[in-house]
Amino acid sequence: MIRIQVKQQNQQFQKITLVGHACYADYGKDIVCAGVSAILTTTVNGILLIHEKAITFQQQKDFVLEIHSEDEVTQKLIFNMVSLFYELQEKYPKNIKVESEE
Repeated sequence: MIRIQVKQQNQQFQKITLVGHACYADYGKDIVCAGVSAILTTTVNGILLIHEKAITFQQQKDFVLEIHSEDEVTQKLIFNMVSLFYELQEKYPKNIKVESEE
């Protein structure tokens, strides 16, 4: 299961952590993992094109995205990403879990 931890403070996104594998299908054929990867990659690349210091990320065992900017565009793009993760969770509850922390 992919576990996504969303940390907010004062209704501003601060940190997103992704851990695990969806286990929907074999590696390379897993549509849930592919969806999560596409959403994450598109969002990160979009933010970096607009404001390269708005975020930083690390990918080792976990993927950790830290949000350094409270500007409206960055926050809306992160909100959109998280909303899409919640939609995936509704369709694939055995494969993805999104948890929010304030």
